[in-house]
Amino acid sequence: MSRAEPAPHYAAVVAAAAEGGQPAPLFAALDKAMGAAIGHRLFTILVVHPGAEESQRYYSNMPREYPVGGRKPINRTHWFQRVLGEGQAYIGRTYADIQDVFFDHELIRSLGCESVLNVPVRWDGRSIGTINLLHEAQWYTEADVAAAEVFAALAVPGLMKVIAEG
Repeated sequence: MSRAEPAPHYAAVVAAAAEGGQPAPLFAALDKAMGAAIGHRLFTILVVHPGAEESQRYYSNMPREYPVGGRKPINRTHWFQRVLGEGQAYIGRTYADIQDVFFDHELIRSLGCESVLNVPVRWDGRSIGTINLLHEAQWYTEADVAAAEVFAALAVPGLMKVIAEG
């Protein structure tokens, strides 16, 4: 489970952020870069709509299994408190961890995913969304968090555009 040096991948995301037609180029670059630097099978970006108490999947590398669009009410679980409330990354290393947090754990497992790294995207003292990476069991470690947090910071303009457009 060696990881690639993330710096060249940060540069690719920065370059994508300069392209027109945002946030699609930025989110696709994050998917590719985080896959190369950290690894994932399933990659999604969730946006939190402030005031509405709703979240929305805005990007998915598996749109058939995890379609984008539609809003759902925020469920204030221990996961919510850690990731969106406190702004701390969450690592689930096993299928039991996935079961504990996600109602759709059977679908997740059917995709070959038994570990997760959820990284909050933060702006102005609050979480505005999450970047979610899922992979085989025991894939993610604390060492992945620092690189993931830099990618999450690079995602801020894209999520802010989604929120502004409502």
